[in-house]
Amino acid sequence: QVHLVESGGGSVQTGGSLRLSCAASGFPTSRYCMGWFRQAPGKEREGVAAIDRSGSTRYADSVKGRFTISKDNAKNTLYLQLNSLKPEDTAMYYCAADWRGSCAIDTITRLNYWGQGTQVTVSS
Repeated sequence: QVHLVESGGGSVQTGGSLRLSCAASGFPTSRYCMGWFRQAPGKEREGVAAIDRSGSTRYADSVKGRFTISKDNAKNTLYLQLNSLKPEDTAMYYCAADWRGSCAIDTITRLNYWGQGTQVTVSS
């Protein structure tokens, strides 16, 4: 059974950093497309970052150069390093995974498995 548990969210000021983690179980992260998407109140879900089976990464334009996605297949854990945070980054961040698909950034919100989310709040 696929299970994803996010952690690491919190409240920071503009310019601050956070590191999100997603502990995965029930499947090998090395064989799945994995990614992060976010949703702010009243807004649509937005794919933020993706990492495919080969380790290639993709980012939304809004976070390029500030966020870094990575995974440790030995620990079955996905990470998202958030730097230079802005108030517009405030959202619930979700880890997602699927064995199917291209892992394109615009597909991350439609992956089959999600976690419960972790809140990121950036104050000005």
